[in-house]
Amino acid sequence: GHTTLHCTAPHRSPHSPPRAMVEALLGTWKLVDSKNFDEYMKEIGVGFAMRQMANMTKPTAILCKEGDTITIKTQSTFKSTEVSFELGKEFEETTADGRTVKSLVTLDGNKLIHVQKWDGHETSLVREVQDDKLILTLTTGTVISIRTYERAS
Repeated sequence: GHTTLHCTAPHRSPHSPPRAMVEALLGTWKLVDSKNFDEYMKEIGVGFAMRQMANMTKPTAILCKEGDTITIKTQSTFKSTEVSFELGKEFEETTADGRTVKSLVTLDGNKLIHVQKWDGHETSLVREVQDDKLILTLTTGTVISIRTYERAS
């Protein structure tokens, strides 16, 4: 089952917030820097072998929007995942490391905030664009990992 993402190219219209806020995040991004990701994965319970694989991988993230639905597709040699959602509506997702979580994504200014909850645990994934880089901040408990993406040409 090979799925193709049907997403129109983002229209750059700075004069229509809050839609424009999401627009800034749309496109194809490649990972260029990662800090503390191993600690973060350890904290949420990812096993050693999977952490090794994930640490060696430089994934590409594709964000697009069709109507009210936002799709985030993460592609790598190790694993590819795709999740679609509407802002403010809880949904269930299975993460790359196999957790089934209840997720809620909201927009706070220019930050796309994705909160995952499972078995009494909680983690947040915050995406924002700074200096034309996509900054992904992963937080769980006291552990924070920052992953930086640049636009793929």
